[in-house]
Amino acid sequence: MGSQWSELHRARPATLPPPLDSEVFWRLGCFASGLLLLLLLEALWPRRRPWPRGQRWPVHLGISLIDSLSLRLLLPIAAYGTAIWAANAHWGLFNQLALPPLVTVPVALLLLDLAIYWQHRLMHALPLLWRLHRMHHSDTGIDVTTALRFHPVEILLSMLLKMTVVLALGAPPVAVLVFEIVLNATAMFNHANLAVPAGLDRWLRRIVVTPDMHRVHHSWHREETDSNFGFNLPWWDWLFGSYRAQPRDGHATMTIGLREFREPAAQGLGALLAQPLAPLDPPR
Repeated sequence: MGSQWSELHRARPATLPPPLDSEVFWRLGCFASGLLLLLLLEALWPRRRPWPRGQRWPVHLGISLIDSLSLRLLLPIAAYGTAIWAANAHWGLFNQLALPPLVTVPVALLLLDLAIYWQHRLMHALPLLWRLHRMHHSDTGIDVTTALRFHPVEILLSMLLKMTVVLALGAPPVAVLVFEIVLNATAMFNHANLAVPAGLDRWLRRIVVTPDMHRVHHSWHREETDSNFGFNLPWWDWLFGSYRAQPRDGHATMTIGLREFREPAAQGLGALLAQPLAPLDPPR
């Protein structure tokens, strides 16, 4: 893996514009600025009564750090490096077709988003994967930091899926970089405890998953938890019948989280990392 990464790094200047060579800085810069902006907007215009932050925020930031270190140590090539390797080795569908970037980039963005949608549905449908994913849903509050709360094993599996799709498609490196940045930004946006005016929300959810749309997905009612799987585009939920417009208990009073993980002891960092070992109750 180390030698592959060195070869990719040496190959980059010949194949990519210099700004794309600093993908880590692009991603971290967009992540940090987006997180700070949404934290400010949440404080100014909260949708629900803010949940106590003293325990949640340090735990969520700790999980995010563990996730990032796990990826860097175990899958350093990541999706972007895979796209560079595929381009240099002429692997994948788009690298075999003489199509212009105006075609390959948007099509790759759509197909990558579709893959993430179906990955999310499988995380809910398969008991073994739900054991990993329920850590995200066991948060008893919801705000922008909930977007950081994913088990490191789930993060690694998700990256392996993205790398596989990128390799099969031969997705252009620029499309992969844009996708990673946009997916990260929209995930933070749609988890935010942000009051979006109803008229603006109706317009926005035609093109992006809004906080009100995704909050339904974090309801403790099973039929609502298993809906609105999109992180970025809302179209897949409409197309595949998983769209639910509003929570039955209302946004201000709905209960967030899972019934079986509501005690404070279940929300600590150690308990969350060990949560996949807990019984499935109710079973899936």
